[in-house]
Amino acid sequence: MTKFRAATYNIHKSKGVDWRIRPARIAEVLREIHADVIALQEVLEPHIQEIRAGSGYAYVFGAAEIYRGLPHGNVVLTRFPILGHESFDISVLRRTERQCVRVDLDIQGRLLHLFAVHMGTSWFERRKQIEMLTTPRILENPALKGPRILLGDFNEWTRGATTRRLLSQFRGADIRQQLERRRTYPGVIPFLHLDHIYYDPPLCARAARLHRTRNSLVASDHLPLYADFEW
Repeated sequence: MTKFRAATYNIHKSKGVDWRIRPARIAEVLREIHADVIALQEVLEPHIQEIRAGSGYAYVFGAAEIYRGLPHGNVVLTRFPILGHESFDISVLRRTERQCVRVDLDIQGRLLHLFAVHMGTSWFERRKQIEMLTTPRILENPALKGPRILLGDFNEWTRGATTRRLLSQFRGADIRQQLERRRTYPGVIPFLHLDHIYYDPPLCARAARLHRTRNSLVASDHLPLYADFEW
């Protein structure tokens, strides 16, 4: 049996609730989580090396946009060998540019396709994006040979169209049953649940947790979400 821990975390450009930009503080939170694969959202490219310093993580960066002159987007950190990767533009006209990155991982000789995503803030935008995601170009690519895991900030706090569509194709780490707190945003007093983990059988989520510590409460306006998987 293969076991691993997967996490998703919107790091808010490394800006904490104290308004200080401290990538090293994000790195401290990641060390606390001790995940094997991590999907990060809202990452500025110059911060990546400081975030992963001394961790041993390999990484894939998918730039969604240029923010104040700096590439900004999603990052996947992994302790497993990377076999391949691809980025997909899921932007909607006249909205903030958005992106999904797929990373193909070798987990003890087994192939896993990990998708990291950050979806839009409007219902109309997410409806367009879920149509883009659930096509043969991205999630339903017939060339994918292993199970899929989809992590990220979905910006959907109700059981809306995105959630229903994904649950028709994936299982979800049922945090409503497994978390003491079911909300992940904002971090200090969370009242919205925006961050999700979806997965294919034969993966099985044995535990899902919200990482709530002194560091994580300050480091970003989101709290990290992680799940322990058996395969």
